[in-house]
Amino acid sequence: MTTQVETELEELYRDLDAVDLQPLWTITEQLLTPTPRPRSVPWLWSAATMKPLARRAIRLVPVERGGERRVLSLRNPGLDGLPYAVGTLWGALQCLGPRETAPAHRHSPGAIRFVLEGEGVHTTVDGDACDMHPGDLVLTPSMNWHDHVNSGDGEMFWFDGLDLPMVAALDSIFFEPYPGPGENQPEPAEHNASERTYAGGTRYADGAVTGALSPAHSKLMVYRWADTTAQLDRLAAATDEPLLSVEYADPETGASVMPTLACSAQRIRGRSLPVRHTGNAVHVVFAGHGSSVIEGQRFDWGPGDMFSVPSWAAAEHASDGQAELFVLSDAPVLRALGLYREETLPAAQPVPSVFTPRELP
Repeated sequence: MTTQVETELEELYRDLDAVDLQPLWTITEQLLTPTPRPRSVPWLWSAATMKPLARRAIRLVPVERGGERRVLSLRNPGLDGLPYAVGTLWGALQCLGPRETAPAHRHSPGAIRFVLEGEGVHTTVDGDACDMHPGDLVLTPSMNWHDHVNSGDGEMFWFDGLDLPMVAALDSIFFEPYPGPGENQPEPAEHNASERTYAGGTRYADGAVTGALSPAHSKLMVYRWADTTAQLDRLAAATDEPLLSVEYADPETGASVMPTLACSAQRIRGRSLPVRHTGNAVHVVFAGHGSSVIEGQRFDWGPGDMFSVPSWAAAEHASDGQAELFVLSDAPVLRALGLYREETLPAAQPVPSVFTPRELP
């Protein structure tokens, strides 16, 4: 039998809802959780599925005004259709066909490009034409003009990473097409100007950047794979640890290359212990084969595959040979806000299931 108090309480809730008010006492447990509960889930997008679809897109979808970029965004199934790899990071496969040009534009989200395959392409960032080769990292910081030009006869594929979900959450998206003349910035007589100017400083931090923070981006626009792998070789000679990592750093400040994005290279040569940390990450396999166990599920991977590790998900990585991965994360934001937390688990996780990538029938 309904009491008078219950009847009045139901009326109170109806009246609160009618004027767009929410009683906290009914949702406290949803808002203040003991540990992070990201909506995104661990997921893997296989190169075997993505690359044929990208080649079909090259054939069917021209790069032109209106679209401007031929990009296949990683859509995490936990995010209700949003085209984000994880809650705070955009990840995608971008492809440029032979002799194609992607017009210049700029936007408030910052972006990085990690080259997977191909030659003959350069990205011009605010007038600096940066030649792109497999394994290179190219920065296109917030509100910097940038375009992509393929002067060769082959395709190029690269990983796109952006802080777009963060900037969108802050209601700060701005976008501008290049005003001209023409659709692209003038090509300078000499390429790689920032590399000549800034490549002499300390461009990598062992493990990860832990101290320096900066609201500015690195003025070095391109980091070469030969330099990156040389840093991993140096670490490999000094330790027998199964997972080696270096973070790309601003040669002037020692901070992460972007105020919102951390970029790292990892070498896996054995099995690591599981680690969990606040903040999201997207891993891109550059070379080698292996597997990762994320929250008890095993993900097998190889070159060109991409997988997501949501915040506070326990992740361990293994390779019977040697594998090299590129990792994008939002760690600088977590550190700046005093929210970064990390812990290493004492033993390997049990593995009750193995992930099966989605494939076309």
